[in-house]
Amino acid sequence: MSLFQRKSFCHAPVSAAPCGAKRVALVGNPNVGKSVLFNALTGSYVTVSNYPGTSVEVARGTAAIGGENVEIIDTPGMYSLLPITEEERVARRILLEDSPDIVIHVVDARNLERMLAMTLQLVEAGLPVILVLNIMDEAERLGIAIDVPLLAKRLGIPVIGAAVGRKRGLAEIQASISRFKQDSPAVSEYGRWLENDIAEITGLLGSGFTLSPRAVALLLLQRDQEITDLVRIAEGERFAALEAKIGEKTYARRGSFHLDLSLERRNIGEKLLQGVFIAPDKRKVTFGDKLSRWAVRPLTGVPLLIVVLYFGLYQFVGVFGAGTLVDFLEGTIFEEHFNPWIEGIVKGAVPWPVVQELFVGEYGVITLGLRYALGIILPIVATFFLFFSMLEDSGYFPRLALLVDRLFKKIGLTGRAVIPMVLGFGCDTMATMVTRTLETVRERIIATLLLALAIPCSAQLGVIMALLSQAPGALLIWFLSLLLIFLLVGVLAARIIPGELPMFYMELPPLRLPQLSNILTKTYSRMQWYLMEILPLFILASVLLWIGKITYLFDKMTAWSTPVMAAIGLPREAAVAFIFGFFRRDYGAAGLYDLQTRGLLNPRQLTVAAVTLTLFIPCIAQFLIIKKERGLRVALAIGIFVSFFAFGSGYLLNKLLATTGVL
Repeated sequence: MSLFQRKSFCHAPVSAAPCGAKRVALVGNPNVGKSVLFNALTGSYVTVSNYPGTSVEVARGTAAIGGENVEIIDTPGMYSLLPITEEERVARRILLEDSPDIVIHVVDARNLERMLAMTLQLVEAGLPVILVLNIMDEAERLGIAIDVPLLAKRLGIPVIGAAVGRKRGLAEIQASISRFKQDSPAVSEYGRWLENDIAEITGLLGSGFTLSPRAVALLLLQRDQEITDLVRIAEGERFAALEAKIGEKTYARRGSFHLDLSLERRNIGEKLLQGVFIAPDKRKVTFGDKLSRWAVRPLTGVPLLIVVLYFGLYQFVGVFGAGTLVDFLEGTIFEEHFNPWIEGIVKGAVPWPVVQELFVGEYGVITLGLRYALGIILPIVATFFLFFSMLEDSGYFPRLALLVDRLFKKIGLTGRAVIPMVLGFGCDTMATMVTRTLETVRERIIATLLLALAIPCSAQLGVIMALLSQAPGALLIWFLSLLLIFLLVGVLAARIIPGELPMFYMELPPLRLPQLSNILTKTYSRMQWYLMEILPLFILASVLLWIGKITYLFDKMTAWSTPVMAAIGLPREAAVAFIFGFFRRDYGAAGLYDLQTRGLLNPRQLTVAAVTLTLFIPCIAQFLIIKKERGLRVALAIGIFVSFFAFGSGYLLNKLLATTGVL
């Protein structure tokens, strides 16, 4: 079945609207508020899955609008119907294959002049379009006035001014979806030479395409390979004449066709916006605008990043989350009250000591597993996700991506990789999944390797910061060691792994104060996902450790690890933290916390253990995700490399610290 032919069968997900329901696709550039509108329309009835045959995630949800169930599809960001990235190809495939009843094009009202070109393409393609001018509040604050009714009249489609993050315009969008009726939108009129070319191509095309023949002709003239292949299949023997005509036209305008078409669309957009889009001659520069510029310039952006990391990661996650909250939950609640109480209950109810130890022993499911998960890990992860959601809602991440883009290019990545890297400080498993958003396989492999090696998850990070901050200089040595390794391995990977570096471009949303409701919603969603993953694994780890203890396998593993521990200057008991770390990185960090509270590690040993444990093999959950995303061979290669590299680095660091007498 051709991508151009409308599908008659239903493939709605289980949680989506039933078969036959109205289907609405949200399209537009990245960072214009599509996902905010999606969440506002759908609430919690959402499924996220890979689009068939790709690694790009697409969110689908159900909304009750005008008394009927409507399926909402949040497509990946796209700039044009002519795709460049995999995300854009997936977004176009949704328009072609899912045959949405309504296409809502979300644009940034401040940049309407630039984004209107894609609206014209959607209208030209014969798609049922609603145009949403989002972020109108910011546009008005800048002194921009937009005559929405006049623009709607000129385009011949519904146009709605909105600020979806503040619920403005949401009711109008829902009403427009409910009563939408396809009228006769105004189709762009190009210059005579281009109109002649389009007419000659469309005259040779058959019928039955999802897109209008006019749009198909333009994509063929732009040498869109995917469209060309599909038209070849659809047209059969008639394609030879069509191909000859396309070759004739593209050869005649070789070297200038794309530029000429772009200029034509720009001129059409300027005419449409005359008297519609009125901007002041000189825009008012606010403190937010200045802060936005400071955030992307190295001279001011780096100090600003240091301030954000100091107060966000170190003070809020490290000191408050891993210090104050962990001391209260793990020390006061669990150690002083809950554990003694539950031990009494279990020992009174279960007569067999071996079975008692499964629940309340040294590696008991309750006294160890739940204590680690809820008393140590939960407060650290919760504070990190609060911090992450705050930065995300403020619009800081796209600016951070621009700031680090030049540095990241040295390690084979672009600024886009900063999102999974920062998310890795929350959960490396989740961050490995997010590497799907990177454009090339090469970028995804490099990012996955660096996440597995040098990015500590929030629980591991919080515990390590809390422990090392007690020894002057230890935290700095740990940080510099990881930074050096991150850059070294990244540079080497960029040289070894073949492939070209993709282009980098990113839309900048407004920099604004985050909204408490958005922060809490995002944090709750991530915490829910994390706890659903973490609790079963912590319980499983406790059971396996209990089995290892009663079969003496755990003692044997510790004995086998003793020479390795000695080589990096650690006591025999330190093997426990690394065995824990195999099950989960944060489990290992919690084991390191226990060793420190028992006084088994001096400052030098603690620093070496922290560096080695941070670099150590990915936890089981992360390894399984790497296998799923990158394949078994890549997962095994990363796991083996990371393990040897971790202990090699620990050995060298121990020798260096011992020789210099530092710590």
